[in-house]
Amino acid sequence: MSHVFPPRVLPSLPIVDRDDRYSVSRIFCVGRNYAAHAAEMGDVVDREAPWYFMKSAFALADGGQTLPYPPGTENFHYEMELVVVLGDALFQADIAASEAAIYGYACGLDMTRRDRQQDGKDHRRPWDLGKDIEDGAVIAPITQRDALGALDGRRIELTVNGETKQKSTLDHMAWSCAEIISHLSRYYHLAPGDIIMTGTPAGVGPVVAGDIIRGEIDGLEPVTLTIGPPHT
Repeated sequence: MSHVFPPRVLPSLPIVDRDDRYSVSRIFCVGRNYAAHAAEMGDVVDREAPWYFMKSAFALADGGQTLPYPPGTENFHYEMELVVVLGDALFQADIAASEAAIYGYACGLDMTRRDRQQDGKDHRRPWDLGKDIEDGAVIAPITQRDALGALDGRRIELTVNGETKQKSTLDHMAWSCAEIISHLSRYYHLAPGDIIMTGTPAGVGPVVAGDIIRGEIDGLEPVTLTIGPPHT
């Protein structure tokens, strides 16, 4: 079979202490998974079930880069998140199977056109222009699950130009990683290549060209991003 144009190669992420990389096919994102962040956005955590939006795999970018301020926004925000990386195929999985399917974890930035997201909220439209941004899923190298150990109580923190903007612990997530995976597997056949951005703590805010973002979770490689000038 031939193609009119060469197929795009799936983006991938580096893995700590390995030379090969992890190909990413889908990026699922959990909305409002920290009560304090939901409150600062004028909402509450949905205690009935987690809910999701998506970013294209081609929104993926390695950390450590200088990336341009995106077009179409005047209110570009950081959101620091734990990223869960799947290593097994799952469908309608229970909690134990969901936990076992985790390949690893990473620090990630869910970069957001907040004004375009608000447009979607105000007009009851999708959030794609606000969330599915080129280079809008900035993710550090993956640490394999067994090399990290338990997540309970680990610090999650973000600074901009050295000033702390977000700080919490992972046990403040409303839905655990295994619960999220189990629930999501009711709706999708999950498989290696799927990653999940698990939501952000309170303290989100805007950045401008020249700002340096650094996100950390205890035990994981930090994610860094420098905001460059817009494309001309």
